[in-house]
Amino acid sequence: MENAFFTSWTSLARTLVVGVAAYAGLIVLLRISGKRTLTKMNAFDLVVTVALGSVLATVLLTKSVALLDGLVAFALLIALQFSITWLSVRSKTISRLVKSEPTLLVYQGRFLPAALRAERLTEEEIMAELRAQGLASLTEAAAVILENSGDLSVLKQTTSGPQSVLQGVRGFTNSSSAQHNTY
Repeated sequence: MENAFFTSWTSLARTLVVGVAAYAGLIVLLRISGKRTLTKMNAFDLVVTVALGSVLATVLLTKSVALLDGLVAFALLIALQFSITWLSVRSKTISRLVKSEPTLLVYQGRFLPAALRAERLTEEEIMAELRAQGLASLTEAAAVILENSGDLSVLKQTTSGPQSVLQGVRGFTNSSSAQHNTY
C-alpha cells in the first residue's frame, strides 16, 4: 500500500517545478488578456475563475496531465473569456446572455419589495449597506442598486436627482417613479 503522506522525491520535485511553471504561465496569460479578466466577477467570470483553479490543481496534482496540456487549457479558458467579453461589448444580445442587469432595490427612500424578493435580499441587508455608506435614514437614499458584480451601490438624495446614472437599471423609468411590477 502506498504512503498517503509521501510517495517519492521525484513526485515532490515534479509538483514544485510544474507548480511554479503553471503559476507563471497563468500569470503571463492573465496579464496578456488584459484588465477585464481580473475585474470584479459576474457569473461568467466566476465560472472561468473556478475552471482556471481546477486546471491549476489538476496540472499540479495529476501526473498524467502534462504542463503543456495545462498551459493550453489556461490559454483556451482565457481566450474564451476574452472572446465572450469582446463580443458582449459589441452585441447587446451576447451581453444580456452573459451579464445580468443592475436592479433597483430602493427608489426615493422607499424599498421596492418585489425587487428585493426577486434578488433574495432583505431590508436589513440594505439598511446595513446604507449605514456603511454613512446614511442615517432610508429617506437619504435616492436609490440603492444591486450591480452586476453583486455589489450594492447607494446614491444619496441630491437636488438634481439620480436619473442620469439610473438609465439601464431594471426597475427604473424616466418618469418620477420606478416600475414596481417588472419582477
